[in-house]
Amino acid sequence: MKRPKIAVFFGTRPEAIKVAPVIKRLAGDERFELLSVSTGQHREMLDQVIDIFDLPVHHDLGVMTPGQTLAGLSSKLIASIDQILEAEQPDFALVQGDTTTVLMASLACFYRRIPTGHIEAGLRTGNLASPFPEEANRVLASPISMLHFAPTSVSEANLLNERIDPAKIFVTGNTVIDALHLEVQQQSDPAVAAKIDEELGAVLPSDWRDKRFVLITGHRRENFGGGFDEICGAISELAERFPDVRFVYPVHLNPNVSGPVQKALGAFDNVLLLPPQSYRPFVALMQACELVLTDSGGVQEEAPGLGKPVLVMRDTTERPEGVDAGTVRLVGPVRKNIVDGVSELLSDREAYDQMARATNPYGDGTASQKILDAIAQHYC
Repeated sequence: MKRPKIAVFFGTRPEAIKVAPVIKRLAGDERFELLSVSTGQHREMLDQVIDIFDLPVHHDLGVMTPGQTLAGLSSKLIASIDQILEAEQPDFALVQGDTTTVLMASLACFYRRIPTGHIEAGLRTGNLASPFPEEANRVLASPISMLHFAPTSVSEANLLNERIDPAKIFVTGNTVIDALHLEVQQQSDPAVAAKIDEELGAVLPSDWRDKRFVLITGHRRENFGGGFDEICGAISELAERFPDVRFVYPVHLNPNVSGPVQKALGAFDNVLLLPPQSYRPFVALMQACELVLTDSGGVQEEAPGLGKPVLVMRDTTERPEGVDAGTVRLVGPVRKNIVDGVSELLSDREAYDQMARATNPYGDGTASQKILDAIAQHYC
């Protein structure tokens, strides 16, 4: 009997991280034939993840060009993906998350009547403009997907409220925890740890593991302008208030981020502005930091898996489970809220422990296997 050919589409670094454990399991599962497609929506940082996880890539579409608009990217994606679908004729496709790759791959498959499975389905903020364009991407992908792999029961409830067939929804946990478990295991290898120390030693003081530091990420489009002014103002105030604490910030290359950050924070001795970090050293930074200050999505799931409190510099989150569990707190892109939240966690051990010890609601590292078993129920 012919094995179903499963196409997995991904194009950004976060997508690659979250599909990596799925691809690795698919490659070793005799029930399926794997077709791995990178759209290249990100480039250098995406390639780093592919190398770290040793992922097979059967097609690399390389769609990104400098200054490309969302409309231009979307049109290029759907045309390129359609060519792959015509040539390869997959039986089923997997997409992950909320990127432009997700929406365009889902739509291309829908036009060719190829069923799709949506990994990390059902995340919602309820505001199509926040985060932009991610909320719209994931909302629009849901009604044209066949199977929905919800990370939590909250995401499942969102899908049910949108009248998605309950029989097509599977609560699996989040594959980012699977990937994190794989990487933490890799970093226990002394040779890997030594290479990480060498890599981070080139951009950080040699005692970076020994001194308390706050890890910062910030790149969201909706924070461009006034939001980043507030964020940078908060970090500068915190750097002055806590001179013995370092603030480590791998800065996104987008000039809407790097410009204001370099201008506002470049002169502080205890604010360390790093180039963007690949997945492996970033996981090492998460393991060593005191807490995480972020406007990112996946970090809200990963850091609690390492026992690190997370303060989210956004007004909304599609991951309310972390807030409900107490591992994550929304502070918005608001200077006073950021300063107050970080100050409390750096000064109040009881408040810190309450967040650090809360149970991570995003799974136990078995999401990938649950996804493959659900596909097998329908196609094997």
